[in-house]
Amino acid sequence: MRIRKGDKVRVIAGKDLGKEGEVIRVITATDKVIVDGGINMAKRHQRATSATTQGGIIDKEMPIHVSNVAIVCSKCGPTRIGMKFEGEKKRRTCRKCGGDL
Repeated sequence: MRIRKGDKVRVIAGKDLGKEGEVIRVITATDKVIVDGGINMAKRHQRATSATTQGGIIDKEMPIHVSNVAIVCSKCGPTRIGMKFEGEKKRRTCRKCGGDL
């Protein structure tokens, strides 16, 4: 998977089409990411676990499949990720402008 934690992504499919946010967690086993910024939110019922923790209905960020997000290049916007090899190093590059991501 070429999207990593901390990348800025834009949703390209689904109910949050066009929204942007930062990847806060990558789940490689299911090819999903959790994006910060109010993307793919769901209401969950939370039980009060102790005397200090309050129960109720909370908004929780749910995973979204990696195919439904595109990484955002600082120069040209949403793009695909290419790879360049320099010796033994591997770099992620923008497929549109060729710049580093």
